[in-house]
Amino acid sequence: MRSRKFLLALVPVPVPVLILALSLAWASLGAPTALAKSAEELAAATRNSIVTLNTASRSGAADGGLGTGFAVSTNLIATSLHVINEGRAITVKLADGSTPAVIGIEAWDRFTDLAVVRVETSSLIPLILGDDRELHPGAEVVAVGNPLGLERSVVAGVLSARREVEGVEVLQVALPVEGGNSGGPLLDRDGRVVGIVNAKSALTRNLGFATPVTRLKPLLEHPNPMSYSRWLRVGELPAGTWENHLGGNWRQKGGRILVEGPGTGFGGRALLYRTQRADGPTYELSVRVRLTDEAGAAGLIFGGDGQDQHWGFYPTGGQLRLTEFAGPDVFSWRILGTKPVTTYRPGDWNLLRVQVEAGRLRCSVNDTLVYEQPWSGGFGARLGLAKFRDTEAQFRDFAAGTNAPAEPAWPAEVIAALGDARPPRWTETDLLPSLKTHLAAGRRELARRARELETEAARLRALSLRAHREQARDELVRLLAQPDAQVDLVQSALLLAWHDQPELDVAAYRAQFEQLGAELKARLPATATAAERLQALREYLFTEHGFHGSRHDYENPANSHLSEVLDDREGLPITLSIVFLELASRIGIPHMHGVPLPGHFIVRYAPPGEDAQLLDVFDGGRRLPHDEADALGSQAAGVPVRSEFLEPATKRAIVVRMLTNLAVFAERSGGQAAALPYQDLLVAVAGDARAEARQRVERAQLRQRTGDLDGTREDLQWIVDHVPPGLEVDRVTELLERLKER
Repeated sequence: MRSRKFLLALVPVPVPVLILALSLAWASLGAPTALAKSAEELAAATRNSIVTLNTASRSGAADGGLGTGFAVSTNLIATSLHVINEGRAITVKLADGSTPAVIGIEAWDRFTDLAVVRVETSSLIPLILGDDRELHPGAEVVAVGNPLGLERSVVAGVLSARREVEGVEVLQVALPVEGGNSGGPLLDRDGRVVGIVNAKSALTRNLGFATPVTRLKPLLEHPNPMSYSRWLRVGELPAGTWENHLGGNWRQKGGRILVEGPGTGFGGRALLYRTQRADGPTYELSVRVRLTDEAGAAGLIFGGDGQDQHWGFYPTGGQLRLTEFAGPDVFSWRILGTKPVTTYRPGDWNLLRVQVEAGRLRCSVNDTLVYEQPWSGGFGARLGLAKFRDTEAQFRDFAAGTNAPAEPAWPAEVIAALGDARPPRWTETDLLPSLKTHLAAGRRELARRARELETEAARLRALSLRAHREQARDELVRLLAQPDAQVDLVQSALLLAWHDQPELDVAAYRAQFEQLGAELKARLPATATAAERLQALREYLFTEHGFHGSRHDYENPANSHLSEVLDDREGLPITLSIVFLELASRIGIPHMHGVPLPGHFIVRYAPPGEDAQLLDVFDGGRRLPHDEADALGSQAAGVPVRSEFLEPATKRAIVVRMLTNLAVFAERSGGQAAALPYQDLLVAVAGDARAEARQRVERAQLRQRTGDLDGTREDLQWIVDHVPPGLEVDRVTELLERLKER
């Protein structure tokens, strides 16, 4: 709720009346509150407000998960986000046994793990939301939920403390929390909700955590609704491309396929068949895979029948395995080999490749041949991916055909320059006898060599990152060198994300964005007016897809990375404006551009002959009155701002503003050195000598504070050599001379 201030009028009050009022107030403070209820009374009072939530598994089975929710209005239910699992079907069961249909997700927030579900009923009895800030350690609390499926169970305890867990304040409670309690209300003894139960301790049963209710209230005030049909499509794999067999939670994110949770097959086996079949007896298939848990297994399947029979080539336990799966369980499986391979990189991306020829099979990892043997043709022509046990895995760059891509070859000059940086070949058996004989000296020598290798590894990683960032910089400079109308803003914004995340698949996210535009455009009749298109864009982005402003985690870099904004549908005003503006251009809405309001980027729609509209995409695309925009801008700038006179932002200016945000946020969270990569980009994309001089002054200051005096002198010398008209350089020259003396 928005805070309100109440002013009490000072009026004369007769002394006896005043004394009586004070006496009554004092007595009420000293007496026990009449509202306090026993756990039994709370259980009865909340019974019809507590609901059971079941989510489907990825395969559609109704056993994906169990949790609790509670009514916050006659048709809204609050719970934890992890209870309803993005993209899963949700079943709501009320106290009377009825199951109203889910209409949509009214609000959700990953940072606080909260969600609000809208259902097709008006009979819910909402609980009163209290104020957790009035609750102090030692206060009695009661949790109501469905632990282990035991519906509407009640447990009493106390608030132990307030903690910060992964940057989020939580309430630590001393009471048993089990699976199924998540999402349920934490009540004070007056029956008011003070928290939402969201986690149990793995160490002891009488310890749990809850999200403060003060985190829920802003979601109710500023929802980010999404239709239920769209919710069910979050992260879904492209229709007609993949077929799930044996369950597992398979989903897509930015060109990658992610899988988690055990499948229903023996050993947690889960299969994902590609609808495309092998083109005959000779073909190749490949994929890059990364396992988060090497105790599990995940990789390629081929020669399959679309059901339980197939061949598999995959890493497990840091080794590469080839297996023939002739049926549903281990008794019909035949492990043909499990080999360690020096080129396999645990925890990193690895390229798996299978080459099938008539009568011959070759399997390799990172272009190192692992298996070569006769091939009888397998069980069929189906290809795809598999995972086993409870591991999480990611896949990208799946390819099938006659020319699957190979790992890029290193240029000879690079290999020569690096030299042979590999460690010497030795075995523990060879070294141990000598080490035990000369233990002290041997340990010192091994420690010295370990430090050398660690130093060299750090240098190589830094070199790799620098090369990547310079490539991102060069590509961004090339894009922004074009006339503004020709600058590809989506690609530019994705390059900023790629600069920070070398493994980002820019092409996949670009395709994801274009798919949004194509889908929306296909819905619109050719005769749709600009106003109708604008309304359709608002509904598509903010109602169907749930794009919204980040209110709890504003400075998270994810909000400035267009890729993650597309994934999470959450961002800053400027990144959401990019999505809005670029989709508007794709569906034929002209006369729309960004406005660089200080502190809060907005969009202006100004068709000829009509009054200009300001739109706040951070708040659902609502119309923003000029006086409200002026107040926002003036507060941020510290001087009066008139929004109607602000010029449209160029695409270069938008990129510069995004980079400035990233630099500021990085410095706040990681110090001045963390801001330098963004300041380097700001210098590179400045656009003209005056702007570059300003950015070089900023970078010189950062470099000086981080101890890079050579870099500081370089920037100051550039300013002196390229003095833009009107720039006072006496101070710069003086500082440069002093630095030259050091």
